[in-house]
Amino acid sequence: MKCLITGGAGFIGSHLSERLLECGYEVVNYDDFNDYYDPNIKRRNIAALVQRAGYTLVEGDILDREALQQLFKQHQFSVVVHLAARAGVRPSIAQPLLYEQVNCEGTVNLLELVRHSGVDKFIFGSSSSVYGENAKVPFSEEDRVDHPISPYASTKKAGELICYTYHHLYKMKITCLRFFTVYGPRQRPDMAIHKFTKMIDAGEKVPMFGEGTSRRDYTYISDIVDGIEKAMHACSAYHIYNLGESRTIDLRSLIHLIQEALGKKALIEQLPLQPGDVPITYADISKARREIGYDPKVDVAEGVRRFVEWFKQNSSTRS
Repeated sequence: MKCLITGGAGFIGSHLSERLLECGYEVVNYDDFNDYYDPNIKRRNIAALVQRAGYTLVEGDILDREALQQLFKQHQFSVVVHLAARAGVRPSIAQPLLYEQVNCEGTVNLLELVRHSGVDKFIFGSSSSVYGENAKVPFSEEDRVDHPISPYASTKKAGELICYTYHHLYKMKITCLRFFTVYGPRQRPDMAIHKFTKMIDAGEKVPMFGEGTSRRDYTYISDIVDGIEKAMHACSAYHIYNLGESRTIDLRSLIHLIQEALGKKALIEQLPLQPGDVPITYADISKARREIGYDPKVDVAEGVRRFVEWFKQNSSTRS
C-alpha cells in the first residue's frame, strides 16, 4: 500500500513515516518546508528516511493545485494522511488570512484530488483547539464546538466540516483526528515543552502566562502515531476521534517535571494571559478506545523524561 503524508517532514509526519515504513507501506511525503520555523529542522527530521527504500520526498505546497495534480498522476495512493497546516494559536491571530488559505483552501484541494483519484481513505489532522473554552470536561466528540476562540481553531473546525461535506456528497471514507498537545522527540521548537526545556537549560527566564493553573492534556508522540495508524486501518464512513492521553497537568507542575529531568532550576517570568489560550484541554478517549482500539501508554512524567533525554543527546543540532 502507498500512503501520502502531507506535512510529512514535520514532527508528527516524520514519526508517522517511520512507523508506516516499518509496517511495509510505501510512503510519499509532501512538504513545502515553509519558514514557520527553521526548515533545516524538518530536513533533519527526515535525514535518515530519505535513504530508505519505499520512501519518496516531494517538495511542494498544498495551495499549488498543478503540483498536486502531478503528484496524484504519478502515484496511486491507498490512503492520504493530511497533516500539512499552518499551526499555532497565537500566530494565527496575527495572520488569519494565511491560516484560512492554507488550512481551508489547501484541504479542499486535497479532497478534490482524492475524490477524482479514487483514493480509498482520507485522514484529516484536526486539533483539540476546536473545543474552545468548553465548560464540560473531559471533552467529548459529541460536544458542540461552535465557538472556537482563535483563527487556527476556526480553520480546523472548518476542515472537519468540509470533510463531512465530501463524505456526504461522494461517500468518501474520512476520519478526523483531534490531537491533544502532542510532544516528544523532534517536537516543534515553539511548543511549550521544547521551548521551556531549552530556556531552563540555557538559564533563561521561562514565560508563565497567568497563575500557572492552566491545564493541558499532553500526548506523547508514539501514542499519537499509534492512534493514526489504527484510524487508517479502521477508516470507514465519517468519524471524529479525540487522540489524547486523557490526563491533565497544570503549567506549574509541567515546569517542575522539566526541572527535575534537566536537573536545573527554572527562572519563572509571570505574564498576563494570552488571547486565544484556553484554560484546559482534556480528552475523553472512550470513543477512540471502543471503535479503533486506541490505548495510550506514556504518561507525561515518563514522556517529559524521554523528551529531555533526546534534547540532551541532540544539543549540537537543536533549535
